[in-house]
Amino acid sequence: MNKITITVGTDNIQVDRGTTLQQLSTSYQQNFKYEIILAKVDGIYKELTDTLHKDCRVEFLDLTERGANRIFLNGLIFLTVYAAKQLFGSNMELKVNHSLDKGLYIESNIKLTEEDLNHLELKMREIVAADLPITKVTVTRLDAKNYFHAIHDEVKAGIIDYVTSTHVTLYKLGNLYDYLYSQMPVSTKSLSHFELTYLHENGFVLRFPTIYMKDGIKPYQHRKNIFSLFKSSREWAKMLKLENVVDLNRRVSNSTIEELIRIDELVKNEKLFDIAKEIVKRQDQAKIVLLGGPSSTGKTTTTNKLVLCLKSFGKNPIMLSMDDFFVERDETPLDQEGNPDFERLEAVNLDLFEETIKKLLNKEETLIPTYNFILGKKEFKTKLRMEDEDILLIEGIHALNPKVLENIPKENKVTIYLSALTELNIDNHTRVSTTDNRLLRRIVRDNRTRGNSVEATLESWAKVREGEEKYIFPYQDDAEYTFNTAHIYELGVLKTFVEPLLYSVPVGSDYYNEAVRLINFLRVFLPISSESIPEDSILREFIGGGCFKI
Repeated sequence: MNKITITVGTDNIQVDRGTTLQQLSTSYQQNFKYEIILAKVDGIYKELTDTLHKDCRVEFLDLTERGANRIFLNGLIFLTVYAAKQLFGSNMELKVNHSLDKGLYIESNIKLTEEDLNHLELKMREIVAADLPITKVTVTRLDAKNYFHAIHDEVKAGIIDYVTSTHVTLYKLGNLYDYLYSQMPVSTKSLSHFELTYLHENGFVLRFPTIYMKDGIKPYQHRKNIFSLFKSSREWAKMLKLENVVDLNRRVSNSTIEELIRIDELVKNEKLFDIAKEIVKRQDQAKIVLLGGPSSTGKTTTTNKLVLCLKSFGKNPIMLSMDDFFVERDETPLDQEGNPDFERLEAVNLDLFEETIKKLLNKEETLIPTYNFILGKKEFKTKLRMEDEDILLIEGIHALNPKVLENIPKENKVTIYLSALTELNIDNHTRVSTTDNRLLRRIVRDNRTRGNSVEATLESWAKVREGEEKYIFPYQDDAEYTFNTAHIYELGVLKTFVEPLLYSVPVGSDYYNEAVRLINFLRVFLPISSESIPEDSILREFIGGGCFKI
């Protein structure tokens, strides 16, 4: 009775009851390019320190798997923070701000030279080579709060107030404890794959392999426009004293959240109005405005709002969606598995699109398609003709691809990149992923407008993300204007809509682990009512109740 049967791939092996996943993993490490970081036991993510007590199926994972890659990154952040304190002293503080070109942009409270950063990287590699354990520790809420007060991490201490359980799980590396909202690697040995890139005296980029990198870490390419947009968004949030979830929750608790919603919406509208001014200045030469960006950035609502801004200048904007120019369903290109790939540029009939735009610019009466997504084909029912005061506004995920309207000179087009860049952090070591923000938006919208389950959205999301990496993000820094469509308050609102949907994902589902991760992520946000959100808000595109036809 002390033996149990474990299935790993096609192997059925007998092991002692109480064997750890780490002990078992040593027999399979040779099958992996990178170190094994995590395991699935009967489909559920488990840390390698977990023990086996019954017959089960085990799947080992390295950082090329999505969930394991997140845990690798969280371990890497912990390593960076620990090494920085070891090298520069306990007063050294790092703040993980946001993603930047397949890395994380991190700021320090102490000025750093390039030589200092080189020393930090060497220190990190020493700690990796030392194979220090990363240990899970369960403590009471009060003990955790007192610890973070003692090390002057008031944000983490504040976060503990929103934890409902009597005990919390901390992780220990050396003499440092942290609260990381995630499972972790068992030791520093698995964290050897990283590089540091110096940006300025208070900032650097932590780069690492992602699941989209087939050949390891790629050379750093600075994304000037996106970096500037993140910087301005965070400076605005800092001015409002809204840098983390504790600050946001405080607004909810003291009943000033409605005021914040109005301020946020006002600022968004003002920035769109400023872009509209610039478009009007160039109207004699530039008659086309292209709005691009990844999924769930609110392209349709943003374009509708820009239409109103332009109308306030006496212009007549004509709005088109590239989705209406999809090829017929049976002509859709296929992916490697033979399934329709709607994310590729070839899914759009570019010849028809360019021909239609040229006719409009020549002031010819033109038939405009509307794509019937149920039937999978275009329907031609609308006629348009452009006049002198008309401006074409075209939105689509591929709108900024250089192959789109490539025969129309650059000076005749205005390009705008939309992204949902969240200004908030959870705390100094845990950012809010812009990808997660968009995913939550999409789950809510897909369920509301299409009746899709969370599982259906999560299944399609992997393909959406792969398409973004290939066909959208490479062109994000080529746009003349960038616009942030994320609302600083929105995660508290999305929580009220998405949480019940996430709880509907059953334990046996392939997407159970992802649903649990998102539930845990949202736990620290206090819920925010949607009643005060205006009808023309970008967020209404996802939660419903908007004034625009979507």
